[in-house]
Amino acid sequence: MTSAWMLRWRDLRWALLALIVLAALPFVGVSTALRDFIMFGMAYALLSMSLNLLIGYTGLVSFGHAMFFALGAYSFGLAMQSGKFSIPLAFGFAILFTGFVAIVIGAICVRLHEIYFAFLTLAFQMMIYNLILGWVPLTGGDQGLMGGIPRPVFLGIDLADRTQLYLFCTVCFLVCILILRQITVSPFGYTLRLIRDNQDRAAFLGIDVFRAKLVSFVISACIAAVGGILLTLFVSGAYPNFGFWTTSGEAIFMILMGGSKVFLGPMLGTVMLRVLNDVTVVYTSHTELVLGLVILFFVLGLRKGVLDIIAEKLEARRQAVARSERDAADAAKVA
Repeated sequence: MTSAWMLRWRDLRWALLALIVLAALPFVGVSTALRDFIMFGMAYALLSMSLNLLIGYTGLVSFGHAMFFALGAYSFGLAMQSGKFSIPLAFGFAILFTGFVAIVIGAICVRLHEIYFAFLTLAFQMMIYNLILGWVPLTGGDQGLMGGIPRPVFLGIDLADRTQLYLFCTVCFLVCILILRQITVSPFGYTLRLIRDNQDRAAFLGIDVFRAKLVSFVISACIAAVGGILLTLFVSGAYPNFGFWTTSGEAIFMILMGGSKVFLGPMLGTVMLRVLNDVTVVYTSHTELVLGLVILFFVLGLRKGVLDIIAEKLEARRQAVARSERDAADAAKVA
């Protein structure tokens, strides 16, 4: 078995283990509040993890990634409210629609670099946000999609049941994480790293930089759309703040807090930000002030995420051990 297949098999085992642990929670007396927190966190974790495919692996900092989160939520919600779609068909339709929009927007944005790319994505996000607010007959405007999201039974699965909804969200979440993981460790993932580190060298080596960036952009948009769909199912609605610039900002904060260089860093950052937000809401009315101070601590103090720091320390220790072993072997040869 090749090393690549061994790596894939290892990732699959970890995903199965996570599925077993998460799926067991409703049956071991875990509170409904904790399950709701996990479902809410899964949706936002997909937003931050998908964004990190752009930031951490491709070197594209997007300020407007939440537009795809909102597009997934609204397209799924509208499809279900039309009464013409089953849940799997609406799920697929929302992903395909978001992917199509991402191709159009990405084809324009990825031609630019650094701050120009970032602000152009922000401009597209605000355009879509204002479209959501202004198209009241379709989107409900600032009230969001009214009337709830129908959840007809499919394949024996009833998402109106909270436990089955939790299990469905868990499976969708882990499948998306596994897909992202396979992308990042594939040759395409290493191509994205090369583009991130030295775009000119990548082009010199014959890589179609524009196409690689566009594919990364579309994949990240589709994963973010799945997060929006899960949140729509969880709250039984879709709201304009899903696509507001602050939602994109939260995703960036999650990456800053958890780490962009370690695959699961954004997921840890999601948990940290959600816990911090819930705790500060309970104990103070100055939630934004507390969150701002914490973010300043990470940006100005640590200057990297928690998992990035841990990974660097482990790598430094590994190198120190390797050096000591080499020195000992050299000393033994001399003796």
